[in-house]
Amino acid sequence: MPGGVSSPVRAFKSVGGQPIVFDRVKGPYAWDIDGNRFIDYIGSWGPAICGHAHPEVIEALHEALEKGTSFGAPCELENQLAEMVIEAVPSVEMIRFVNSGTEACMAVLRLMRAFTGRDKVIKFEGCYHGHADMFLVKAGSGVATLGLPDSPGVPRSTTANTLTAPYNDLEAVKELFAENPDAISGVILEPVVGNAGFITPEPGFLEGLRELTKENGALLVFDEVMTGFRISYGGAQARFGVTPDLTTMGKVIGGGLPVGAYGGRAEIMSMVAPAGPMYQAGTLSGNPLAMTAGIKTLELLKQEGTYERLEVTTKRLINGIMESAQGAGFPITGTSIGAMFGFYLCNGPVRNFEEAKSSDTDLFAKLHRGMLERGVYLAPSAFEAGFTSLAHTEDDIDATLKAFQDTFAVLK
Repeated sequence: MPGGVSSPVRAFKSVGGQPIVFDRVKGPYAWDIDGNRFIDYIGSWGPAICGHAHPEVIEALHEALEKGTSFGAPCELENQLAEMVIEAVPSVEMIRFVNSGTEACMAVLRLMRAFTGRDKVIKFEGCYHGHADMFLVKAGSGVATLGLPDSPGVPRSTTANTLTAPYNDLEAVKELFAENPDAISGVILEPVVGNAGFITPEPGFLEGLRELTKENGALLVFDEVMTGFRISYGGAQARFGVTPDLTTMGKVIGGGLPVGAYGGRAEIMSMVAPAGPMYQAGTLSGNPLAMTAGIKTLELLKQEGTYERLEVTTKRLINGIMESAQGAGFPITGTSIGAMFGFYLCNGPVRNFEEAKSSDTDLFAKLHRGMLERGVYLAPSAFEAGFTSLAHTEDDIDATLKAFQDTFAVLK
């Protein structure tokens, strides 16, 4: 396998050493093949919001397995999960299930162009929308972590219609619309950036994008593959009160199984085949296992007090991390929303990817190794968000903060 991994960020190239090979996961913990236990803040890069291998999800999957793993035909479970997502996410009136966040973003780009009849799209520096050619332009974490150009093998003609702007910079977006009149199909972004570390929108930014796209006859797309059902039950759009035209999702809605989805206004989604002329298909799309895990996960998340609990856990974690760093004399800035958090080893604020790159990556590499030695598994990149879950207890947070305190003290 290239680099010994099936996805680049799993490698430890930016933090040193060899990637850990895991044997099993349960609740907030992961065990490697040597039996070492780690408190896990990756959560399979987001899906494990209820904790790994939640017993109710596993039980539901056992029942679904008895009926078969894939039908290649419609199943009732698709309709159940579709209804749950439509009820929860403000922008979604119709939805199409796919198998990954990358696939969802590829399809939604095609849909933007089909609906508007325009070719250009605006994305933001540091926002990652999967590894499709047209999105590998200033794409954030995976590329930044490895120190690569966005990617060889991507033809210039493919990215010629991809325009970029700094995140949190409305003026730059206005200029792009002015320079490309009647040519931009839409704007796509992570409403909270999770692939350049963790960057939150400044007041008025999302609202400004909503107005700009309306004024210019373009679509607004929120990539909520990370933030969907993570920072609130209705995603970032419910949390911030800004409704896009289209939304991409993944991770949480599959409960730990491969899944993706895109949805939005019925008028736009009716363009998708077979209802309309824009073609997109997938053999395993809407498979009963992913739908089952997603349904059970959303049922668990709907329970009263879930997001309040996640918010308290995550705020306590990030505040403790910052206190430990500051106590040891290291510059740090960080924040959290819902069950996501992030920090940079630099003086803040960090409002975009360019500012994020001032974080001390050498220091982070040392911090990462020190935390592993103390039984805490963080993302092996200075440019990735972290994830908490309902399974993380106060004792887990205590142990994690003690590990941060001890590691920062040694690094001092």
